[in-house]
Amino acid sequence: MAADFALFSPAHLAILASIPAAGAALAWAGRRDIWSPRRIAIALGLLLAFNEAVWYAYRLRTEGWRFPEGMPLQLCDLALWSTIAALLTRRQTPFDLAYYTGLAGSSMAVLTPDLWAPLLSYPTIYFFLAHGGLISALLFLLWTGLLRPGQGSHLRVFLIGNLFALMVGIFNAVFGTNYMYLCRKPASASLLDYLGPWPWYLLAGELLALALFTLLYLPWRGSATRRAVQ
Repeated sequence: MAADFALFSPAHLAILASIPAAGAALAWAGRRDIWSPRRIAIALGLLLAFNEAVWYAYRLRTEGWRFPEGMPLQLCDLALWSTIAALLTRRQTPFDLAYYTGLAGSSMAVLTPDLWAPLLSYPTIYFFLAHGGLISALLFLLWTGLLRPGQGSHLRVFLIGNLFALMVGIFNAVFGTNYMYLCRKPASASLLDYLGPWPWYLLAGELLALALFTLLYLPWRGSATRRAVQ
């Protein structure tokens, strides 16, 4: 982790507080018709995509092409591009995928960030813009009512997530990478430190993911069922 960044320091807490605050402010603007919710969604999708494109250009300029490193094969990459698709199309499937992987995965990322650059540097700013912006955007979609989780969506996303992890695991085995931390834990402190050694933390992570997905589904179960009946 970056030497000048401390978990739950005033700066970290301020960043954490700003994420739901941004989502709430955007949802308020949409509900009050200050801006059209659909236009806000499109603007957010384009902003997240632009932020990611700038990051790819930065990595290419500073590090060059480093295949197999730097590929978009982390869980947060899946969550980010699903969120962008949900914002731009407002379709159910990408939203369901973004909702569970984003709120469960990206929330863990901002709570225990795996940082290597100073706090006031572009890589760290990008990290919090990408992960925090993703969460803010999902909260905006929920709080404006543009999208809600579909019926049984937590189980479908759990299956899709496992298929994605299988694909990434094969890539790791072939190229010796460690995407999704499937081969070893991150060097910095993270939730994985409490889930046992490899490979047991993978099984524990599976159970934790299923539990988190179920908890995220429960508040919307009634509305999802009503939409299905209608």
